Amino acid sequence: MNFLEISLLILAGLSFGGLVRILAGPTVWDRLLGMSLISSKVIVAIAIVAVLLDRSFLMDVAIIYSLLGFISSVLIARFIERKGEA
Repeated sequence: MNFLEISLLILAGLSFGGLVRILAGPTVWDRLLGMSLISSKVIVAIAIVAVLLDRSFLMDVAIIYSLLGFISSVLIARFIERKGEA
């Protein structure tokens, strides 16, 4: 195993912290934080896989995924803040 494969295993292990935060979070904000945490770990994992497989298009996928994750976090936070009102 090389360094990048070990990094992927560590990222997978750290993603369980976000999963615990989503499942056991006492507030909605904790669950949103856990979702953002997992999203950032997935972005880094996609970038590492892109380097491992030497596929440059996966970096584009990681960038698009990061934009979608950011926009969804902002929209969900605004929805929660306004208590579901349009």
